[in-house]
Amino acid sequence: MSATGTGLSTRDRAIDHELALLSRTFRFLLDVTPVNVEDARREFLSSGRLPEFLYRDLEDDPEVLKQVLADVPIHEVDDTVLGTLLRNKHREMSLQIDMLSVRDTEDFMPLSIDLYGAITPDLRRSAESILETVTVTESTSAGTLDAKRFLDRAHEEIEYYREQDPDIDLHAEVRPDVSGVMVAGDTLLIGQESKVQKVRAHALLQHEVGTHLVTHVNGAAQPVKVLGSGLAGYDETQEGLAVLAEVACGGLTRFRLRQLAARVLTVQRMVTGASFQEAHEALVEDGVPASSAFTTTMRAFRAGGLTKDAIYLRGMLDLLAHLRHGGTLDLLLLGKFSLEDLPMVRDLQERGVLEPPVLRPRWLEDEDAPGRLARAAAVDDPWEDILR
Repeated sequence: MSATGTGLSTRDRAIDHELALLSRTFRFLLDVTPVNVEDARREFLSSGRLPEFLYRDLEDDPEVLKQVLADVPIHEVDDTVLGTLLRNKHREMSLQIDMLSVRDTEDFMPLSIDLYGAITPDLRRSAESILETVTVTESTSAGTLDAKRFLDRAHEEIEYYREQDPDIDLHAEVRPDVSGVMVAGDTLLIGQESKVQKVRAHALLQHEVGTHLVTHVNGAAQPVKVLGSGLAGYDETQEGLAVLAEVACGGLTRFRLRQLAARVLTVQRMVTGASFQEAHEALVEDGVPASSAFTTTMRAFRAGGLTKDAIYLRGMLDLLAHLRHGGTLDLLLLGKFSLEDLPMVRDLQERGVLEPPVLRPRWLEDEDAPGRLARAAAVDDPWEDILR
């Protein structure tokens, strides 16, 4: 098989492209998130009754997706490093398809734990420590941005990156079937009833646009196309990196840090048998406002038990340890992959397989970012050092 200028064979690149194309057809996070969150919130907060969560119809039959995935000749990849990365991604996609096939049943949560990992005692202790020691002092008097005004801010942020490369394909839109703010592929999705505190708007843009969309663009521009949609296990490092973007721009608030800790403990309570109502009550007892507590609880209990929310705090702590031991963030901007895969990605880079990133995040251009990140990485439990 002839080699390309990347050092990878045409056959290896074709298999990578095939897997990347299939992974981009997934709407995994959208498909496991209820479409009636706001109605459910109003009902729960007014009456204590939790309406049945409703979900999107799946665009593809999971059994068909399983067959399409099985037909990708993943074991024919010659390059050892690329082969390992693609096989791991192939197994992850198979697990996600299995989760979609049992969405909103009791079989969903065990698969979620397989996908995102269990909550370790150390992570639980860190979360408990945050809720015990970090008190909310910031004022919300500065007001909020509604969905339309936040969309305007998002378009301005995307234009900042178009100044770096006019050809980038990024979008933002308000959707009636989305709760909160999230990224799907190349698009920032904003729920039409979303309210974003003005004090949080810039940090949220650095999280969603400056990290998730920027690494999507950088990864999609690589010869290894799966770096755009994400290698196996990328979520944890991506979310950790996105939280560090909030730290770097000086926008990680006490409320936000407590929110990340509350997510961990809510997932832990769910996994150990708490009901939705019990998990919600525990958050309120921890001082979380009832509406915010509903969001956190919904995120954990959706689709039968999605344990993803534990990875935000864990990803941040792992990256702070990485920085503390002399690591850098630059290579993590090449695409979406886990810290665990960093040595293999570095190998590809050193062999000339990968290209320099197309975009550089705005948050890394902040003159105070290096100092903020250094302070946050200096100690094991840097709760006060990472706050704005």
